[in-house]
Amino acid sequence: MPTRQERIEGGLYGLLIGDALGVPYEFHPPAQLPEASRIEFEPPPGFSRAHDGVPPGTWSDDGAHALCLLASLQYRNGLDLEDLGRRLVNWYELGYMAVDYEVFDVGIQTRTALAAFRAGTPALQAGPSGEHDNGNGSLMRVLPLALWHQGDDAALARDAMLQSRVTHGHMRAQVCCALYCLWARRTLEGSTEAWADAVATFRALYPEGTAQREELEWAVRPDSPDAGRGSGYVVDCLRSARDCVAVGSYERVVKAAVALGHDTDTTAAVAGGIAGLRDGIQAIPERWRNALRGRDLVEPMLKQLLREPGTS
Repeated sequence: MPTRQERIEGGLYGLLIGDALGVPYEFHPPAQLPEASRIEFEPPPGFSRAHDGVPPGTWSDDGAHALCLLASLQYRNGLDLEDLGRRLVNWYELGYMAVDYEVFDVGIQTRTALAAFRAGTPALQAGPSGEHDNGNGSLMRVLPLALWHQGDDAALARDAMLQSRVTHGHMRAQVCCALYCLWARRTLEGSTEAWADAVATFRALYPEGTAQREELEWAVRPDSPDAGRGSGYVVDCLRSARDCVAVGSYERVVKAAVALGHDTDTTAAVAGGIAGLRDGIQAIPERWRNALRGRDLVEPMLKQLLREPGTS
């Protein structure tokens, strides 16, 4: 069994490597993707890769935003939404936490939120909150919160929802972030039924009649057997990750996520973070660990994270 430290390291690198694996395959429908055995950082010859010119092994906005959140948590010793907003703006404008300072993938909703924040809107109100403002941009970055957080389940769920509001203000996106963090926590604890345990915890925290519970039951529908499709819709992204994590080893999980097509980098990042937490860093193929670019950005924060109380 992996140690707690190995799980935490596996979770962070699992997210980043899943993201990097999915980058060249983004936007393609599943029928256009190579077979699973040929899904690698470097696509097969002749494949029409997305983001042409981005070197293999480079994470996208998913990984950069996750590192922005982790850096903010560590610097402020807590969740500071204004600080997180500033770091996300620095990513967008200056390439902060992006490999080689190159920003090559920006979601429409995130761009809108960061423009509002830049213009003076408080971070808590910056994220669009309409019914159609439910992309997966806050879900893709939230895992470091679960790795860092020492509070109880209620505090973790609350903070997961709050961090969503910087870019994604609708309750549905907030609920998905909270459920994902609870899923990550149960995985870190070694639960063999981490998803079901997380759902049960969420229901205990938010009783019937609350807005959070309504979104869980009527929109997220965590007990639904409907298969995920790998899209950028936050509910489908979470459901896709749930399905992929069930298929086996870390490598199989992230390749299954990419094989869904469409938002391949985010699906693989969200699923890969959980699979890395479950299996530990040593379960992630060495060829991918060695080929991941930007490790110099990760290692100082990871070392600090592993020194936090409760990580030994």
